[in-house]
Order: sequence, then C-alpha cells, then structure tokens
Amino acid sequence: MIATAPAASECLADYLSTSKVSPLFIMGNALDVLQQFPSELFDCCMTSPPYWGKREYANSGIGLEGDYRDFVENLCSICAEVKRVLKSSGSFWLNIGDSYAGKNLVGIPWRVAIELTDRQGWTLRNSVVWNKVKGGPDNTRDRLRNIHEQVFHFVKSPKDYYYDVDSIRSTPKKARVVNGSVVSATGVRGVRYRRQIELSSDLTKIEKKRAFDSLERMLGCIQAGEIADFRMIIRGQQRTTHSDSEKVSGRAKELRDKGYYFLKYHPNGSKPSDVWDIIPEDTQKRKAHFAPYPEDLCKIPILATSPVGGLVLDPFCGTGTTMSVASTLGRKSVGIDLSDQYLSIAEKRSATLL
Repeated sequence: MIATAPAASECLADYLSTSKVSPLFIMGNALDVLQQFPSELFDCCMTSPPYWGKREYANSGIGLEGDYRDFVENLCSICAEVKRVLKSSGSFWLNIGDSYAGKNLVGIPWRVAIELTDRQGWTLRNSVVWNKVKGGPDNTRDRLRNIHEQVFHFVKSPKDYYYDVDSIRSTPKKARVVNGSVVSATGVRGVRYRRQIELSSDLTKIEKKRAFDSLERMLGCIQAGEIADFRMIIRGQQRTTHSDSEKVSGRAKELRDKGYYFLKYHPNGSKPSDVWDIIPEDTQKRKAHFAPYPEDLCKIPILATSPVGGLVLDPFCGTGTTMSVASTLGRKSVGIDLSDQYLSIAEKRSATLL
C-alpha cells in the first residue's frame, strides 16, 4: 500500500500489526516522514540517495542543491533520523556515488562518512567498493572512467549489533580422499608441508615432531569436515601473514615460539570480500528509474544485518528495489519517496511477489 506523509505514523502502526511481508510505501519527504516514526524500530536500513548534481529525479528533492556542502548537510540530517529509528542492534548501509564540481572530484561519499562518524557517533564497519564491472559510457578525454561506488556499513553500537555472517558465506568446495590421502578443497594434501618440515634448518627436533603431529591433526579435521581448508606457515619457509613484528602480530609471536601456525578456512565457506562485482540495474528489467541500483546490492546487507521477519527501511526507495529484496527474503519493509510515479511502480513490482 501507499500512504502519504501526514498519515505515516498511523499507517506504520497498522502495517506492523499484520504479519504480511509485502512492503509499506509512504510518499513524502524522507526527513518529515522519519520524524513521525518511533525510535528503536527498524533492524536495518539500506538506501541509495540521489546523486548530487547529476540527475533530476521526479518531484525534485535532495541532490539538487547548488553547493555540495548543502547536500552533505541535508543528507546527514536524514541519517540522524535513520539512527534514531534504528534499533540499538541495527545497521545502516549507505550506497553513495561521487560527483565532480568543475574539474574537481568532490569526495562526497567520504565527506558524508566522516560527518556521520565524527559528529553523529556512527561506527563504520566496512567500506565496500561496488565495482559495476562495465559502467556507463564516458567521453571525457582527461581522466579515467569511473565504474565504482561506495557502500558504507554503519552500526549504531560497536558491540552487540546483529550480524548473521553464516547467512552470507559462499558454499565451500568439499575435501576428498585420493589414493588414501586426504586432499583439501584447493588441493592441499600435506606432502609439501611434510617435506618443508623435514628439511627445515630453522626448526628443532622437538618443533619438527610437534609440527608433524599438528599437520596430521589438521588433515584429520579436513576429512571430518570440521574445516574446509588450511594453510600452514612454517618458520623459515613462508612469510608471516600481516606483519613480521612480534609486537604487532600474534602470528609472528606464535611462529617464534612454536615454529609454525595454521590459517583455517571456515567449513561453511568464506565471507564475501569488501569488493562486490555487480552489474548495474539495466539488466534487471527496469525502465522507469534512471539510478542503477541492482537487487544484488541489497542481498548481503539484508541477509547479514536483519533477521527473518525483521523490519527494513529505505528512506529513498525509488521504485522499490530494497523492498522487493526484503520481501523475497522474508522481511517486512518500509520505503519512503517523494515521487508518486516511482512509488506506483514500486507497488506494482511488489505485488508480483505475492
């Protein structure tokens, strides 16, 4: 359903009293609507505000300011309300693109991020690079083509925020047994490590025995499915990960004291990295909205930072991509936008999911 700003709080209360996951859409200015909502309500917010100075969206709104500083200030005012309406365990995912003023790349994403952390008290957990893979046409002759945007993950509290990392792990490859030997998902079978331990001049006899025993136990963990894979770092053979300084790195200290250590890979697969290769929205059957905001961009944030049955917010919902993904994943959601045209498209889009 589509509500209007004056009736936002009443419609929200009615919506929350039902068990349906079809979205609630509210037409109005994001700041005005959010100010009507009670505090500590939403599990997560995923949004992509209008670019500054690049596009004219329906019904004007944020992004048309004459000075980028005004854009940053206006956007951060809305972010302050987002923080208020999020639960203490909540997350805020902000996809934001940069803009040029004359020849100068303004740095809007990081201006906003620093404002939110320094002045509003958000904790920034990740800065994700959305690599659009192909990007759009660029006829400039004096700079590189821009094909990435930032996706920031903020939390209200640095501790005890909701995060389901297992929901976003990739499916791991399986270990196997070849000619009686355990072989990990990436082909590790221990032969090379055994040889390195045997020939090492850096390990004592006692350290070698312990290294051999630990390696066999690790291969047993592979066979039992307790880990998906591993790497063994041996003193004098492999370079210490992260840092060789024993003051900085616990790994370096372990290498000094034991002569070896293991890097274990989770049996449920690896976590996504902070670079996401996602092609923009033009491949996903959207014609009426010009912002390339793909469904795949929303999946990791919603899965990881909201529970099934939770409540998701998008204060710049446009044609409802965040809401569509939330519904598909079994979450309730509220989308706000100034444009009745976009919201009409969003409502029709969500109806196809029912």
